[in-house]
Amino acid sequence: MSEVTVLESKSMDIGAIADHVANYITGHISGHTSGAHQTIAVPGGSTPFPIFDALTQMPLNWDDTRIVLTDDRLVPDSHPASNQGKLSASFAKTSAQMVALHEGMDAPDFDLVWLGMGADGHIASLFPNTDPQLDAPATVIRLTPVPLPPEAPFDRLSWTLPALLNTKAAMLVIKGADKREVLDAAISGASDLPIARFLGALTSPLTVFWSET
Repeated sequence: MSEVTVLESKSMDIGAIADHVANYITGHISGHTSGAHQTIAVPGGSTPFPIFDALTQMPLNWDDTRIVLTDDRLVPDSHPASNQGKLSASFAKTSAQMVALHEGMDAPDFDLVWLGMGADGHIASLFPNTDPQLDAPATVIRLTPVPLPPEAPFDRLSWTLPALLNTKAAMLVIKGADKREVLDAAISGASDLPIARFLGALTSPLTVFWSET
């Protein structure tokens, strides 16, 4: 397992998380020539969008940054449940390039993979019932979560474990005691949930932002 840094707080520190992501943006700009793109994978759902709002208010140069979701629901971008639609709207005032997920697309060399995690140990849309494998031949797969979340009862597209693991750095943003227990079990090797499989094979550094609420 890679080096894991866990940063704890009472409530979610949006500013600290945004600063962490911004450091990758500015570090890329200072360390690479213009035109050398970096690619960042980000989660959907309700948690990251306030962080996106904080990021887009920072004086960052987004010209060489590509942003792609770790997973999304199979609905039109105009649908209220589409994370792609919301993501594009969040970054509309920046020069970042939005990359839409589709089956058969090539996996990039990610500079940063930012994940969320469910209380069932799923990451991206790799739910326990999908039995994600470290040697999965595909990069992006279509799948159906079981059970389907009532707030988003749709099939999904998701990067596979090998694609997500191909990153220079990873970060995980979670909140709640139940998710902390799942994370600790994964770190200790006491589970075989998707998060545990990811962490067990990850060779890049991981930063975890955990808050009680």
